[in-house]
Amino acid sequence: MTFDFPCETFPLQARRAEACFAAAAARQAGLLVRRIQRDLAADAFAKADRSPVTVADFAAQAVVAALLGKAFPDEPLVAEEAATALRTADHAAVAARVAAYVRTVLPALDDEAVLGWIDRGAAPAEGRFWVLDPIDGTKGFLRGGQYAVAFALVEDGEVQVGALACPELALTGAAGCLTVAVRGAGAWLAALDAPTAWQRLRVSPETDPARARVLRSYENAHTNGAQIDAVTRALGSAAEPVRMDSQAKYAVLAAGGAEVYLRLPTADRPDYREKIWDQAAGALVVQEAGGTVTDLEGRPLDFGRGRRLEANRGVVATNGVLHAAVLDALRAVGAG
Repeated sequence: MTFDFPCETFPLQARRAEACFAAAAARQAGLLVRRIQRDLAADAFAKADRSPVTVADFAAQAVVAALLGKAFPDEPLVAEEAATALRTADHAAVAARVAAYVRTVLPALDDEAVLGWIDRGAAPAEGRFWVLDPIDGTKGFLRGGQYAVAFALVEDGEVQVGALACPELALTGAAGCLTVAVRGAGAWLAALDAPTAWQRLRVSPETDPARARVLRSYENAHTNGAQIDAVTRALGSAAEPVRMDSQAKYAVLAAGGAEVYLRLPTADRPDYREKIWDQAAGALVVQEAGGTVTDLEGRPLDFGRGRRLEANRGVVATNGVLHAAVLDALRAVGAG
């Protein structure tokens, strides 16, 4: 299969076909959702859990699923969205709009085929599978903040390839960037619009916890802000926190723009387990940039337990050299 993507400039040799596909699919979806944001930024409706979902979420999932179906037709996809609501009369107009946007990328797909590709994301998370968050940070997308298309390949509980398309993140000097990582082969960054000049990602070399910059979710409901404040104090850090939505935080950490990222269960959901699509791609990007990603007890993230990280509580991502200090601070404040 061919893509509108310059694979000849791609820096990775390991798992080259899979990595180039992941980067191309994430980029295609990222460009599409950026276009939809500019058209329909406030056009959303509520899923059963009251979180906003937009035309862009569904369109991006359909595009990536259809591309996967052509590139790797026998391989399963685990993704966030389902087309159930779009099949109802109440959302017929939304479904039609989703299909129209998908056809700007894949003209041959009719409305029913688009819904079918969305529903392909219901595969079981076992063995070898691809995992997608079509828009990680939907509230950021609606707010005009940061969001990401997060796409990864998992084999037997380990992420092997990860790609993040961040349409509003200016890590290359221009708005919009694309990161891709392959286990054991490094993480790389390019401009989203023109991914030809790739640069190796490296985490910050900072060794002093007092200068650690902590990445935090923009939405307080997404993590335990009080405990993050306590951890920051325990580290002795006076640096201003870096607030943003989505797995774009992982890209910033991998590029050396901060040293620590924490996802702590909130007080009202102490047993919450992270969804795999919220962490898979970004975690590998940070690890392959030289960082460390574990749960709150310091255990590796296990992506082989279903659609959630059932064996892990919370997430700790750092530049590596500060990881032990952050785990110590978590234990000191009762969060580890």
